[in-house]
Amino acid sequence: MKLDKFVIAIIASILLAYFFPQPGSSQSPIPLDRISSFGISLIFLFYGLKLSTSELLRGLHNWRLHLLVQGTTFILFPLLVLLAFPFVHGEKQQTIWLSFLFLAALPSTVSSSVVMVVMARGNIPAAIFNASISGIIGIAVTPLWMAPFLQQHAAVDTGDIYLSLLLGIMLPLAIGLTLRPWLSDFARRNTKNLSLFDKTIILLIIYKSFAHSFEAHIFSSMEWLDIGVISALVIALFYLVYGLTGFFARRMGLDIADRITVQFCGTKKSLVHGTVFSNALFGQTAAVGLMLLPLMIFHALQILLVSIIATRLSTRTTNT
Repeated sequence: MKLDKFVIAIIASILLAYFFPQPGSSQSPIPLDRISSFGISLIFLFYGLKLSTSELLRGLHNWRLHLLVQGTTFILFPLLVLLAFPFVHGEKQQTIWLSFLFLAALPSTVSSSVVMVVMARGNIPAAIFNASISGIIGIAVTPLWMAPFLQQHAAVDTGDIYLSLLLGIMLPLAIGLTLRPWLSDFARRNTKNLSLFDKTIILLIIYKSFAHSFEAHIFSSMEWLDIGVISALVIALFYLVYGLTGFFARRMGLDIADRITVQFCGTKKSLVHGTVFSNALFGQTAAVGLMLLPLMIFHALQILLVSIIATRLSTRTTNT
């Protein structure tokens, strides 16, 4: 399996932030915060232009599949992380645990979920429906999971969080959906360019976040063993959720195409929403880089492992 180019770009952005943090530091004359905020709004405006209402309607009828995917994404994932909360002690462990809760509370990713389901010959309309609706649900649900624990560390105004998400995400999304009758063809013709724009903004946010973290020496207390443990826990979390979603799908009597969609959409987490939500939830604090670390490891892992699984499933000859 080839290493995904975007994963390489993420690693390069982190290294750039480590060796050249000045442009992304809090004292930089370059307004990266404004640029990234404007870029986020454009991402969701373009997302509204590309959102296919006909594909969403085609996938509506399979309510058991949708319930299982969204339940896995927004209930099972966070509950598994919450089970570890009683065993967390010390400020460093609490911060790492919070970064895992952030990962677990995020919505599913759209593009890679659908691509992998297509590759594995799963239920494509259902994948489009669940991947698309997940991002909208996450705008409301993700802050609900995070707010009680953030308030333990600092004064957090939930109203400000939702106002930020409303103005930065929901409003551009609504504008995109409104303009869709006139600009959907433009969005479809420029899918690759819009995808490149999305990834550029994400890389900019990652660079800025890690530049702040390196400037404040957030990672100075972490050792390579800590990063190894975080990676191992991310792998364990992925396989645990992948196994549980497969088990529940079989118990519900779903066929193999639906099971593929449940497992591929239910185990994914969106790096786009993660980078966007990190600004709303954590502000411009230096800890943002650490909060994104498990998510970026998970992002690379889900692309690698699900690609291997999808390739194997694509060669099957039966529907059992």
